[in-house]
Formats: sequence, structure tokens, C-alpha cells
Amino acid sequence: MTGEFVAFFILSLLTIGGAVFMISFTRVVHMVISLGVTFISIAGLFVLLGAEFVGVAQILVYSGAISILMLFGIMLTKHDANDEGTGRTWKNRFVLLFVIVLFGLLFWGVQNTPWPAPPPPAEAPVDNAKEIGIEVFTKFVIPFELLSVLLLVALVGAIIMAKKEGDNE
Repeated sequence: MTGEFVAFFILSLLTIGGAVFMISFTRVVHMVISLGVTFISIAGLFVLLGAEFVGVAQILVYSGAISILMLFGIMLTKHDANDEGTGRTWKNRFVLLFVIVLFGLLFWGVQNTPWPAPPPPAEAPVDNAKEIGIEVFTKFVIPFELLSVLLLVALVGAIIMAKKEGDNE
């Protein structure tokens, strides 16, 4: 058992656990925290796969920006602070049983699948950030700029909609 396997196992458990907690919690703040744990764990999995740039982008964009945006959304909206139980214990037990059976089937399938041999290593290590930059700023510069304009229009539209809602109150 190697350290890479242990890291993969721990990050996988954190990813799956964070996702399951995200859909099973009832308080919005707890949901955002578990979603942040899921995003950070996915970034760790990207680093294990050798895609360091994508892992760092995952942390910057999702774990940082989206989680903070969701927390601001929680703070700016009205919500009831009372936590009432769902009262669906039999459904929760059924879901737990389903998840355990699904995990068992997937584990059995992965263990009994004949995997092909990995390809031989490349001559020189590839710099992921450099290759992504070359691709984005040579082949995909127009879609990259159109995406930035689309995000700007969405931001301005959200501000205008929020201002209209504020004026109505």
C-alpha cells in the first residue's frame, strides 16, 4: 500500500462524504461547508492525477469564489434559523442501505475489472500550466473573451435585478 493510494482513498472518502452531507444537511451554512470540503477534496484528486493547474484553479474558483458567494447569498437572504427534523427516518435508512449496496457493487466491479497496462512514461515532463496557456491564448482566444463578456453581462444583470427588488420593498 503506497502513500499515493492512501491519499487517494482519504480524498475519495472526503469527496463522497462531503457530497452526501451536502444533500442530507438541513442548515444552509452546513451545506456550504460540506460543499467546500467536496471541492477541496476534488482539487486534491486533481493534484494526485498530475493536473496541478486544474487543482489550483479548482481551489481558487470553486472553493474560494463560489463558497464565499454562497455564504454572502445566505447572509443577504431571509431564512428561518430554526432547525426542524425531517421526520423521515425510514427514508434515511433506505437511502443509507442503497448507498452501501451501490458502494459494494462499484467496489466489486472495480476489483474484478481487467485493467490494461499503463502506457510508458513520456520523454519529458509536461508543464500543464504552460500547455493550457498556449492552447487558450492561441486556439481559443475568441471563446475565452466571449466567456468573459458573458460573465460581465450576467454580473450586471444580477445587479440590476437586485436593485429592482430593493426598490420594490
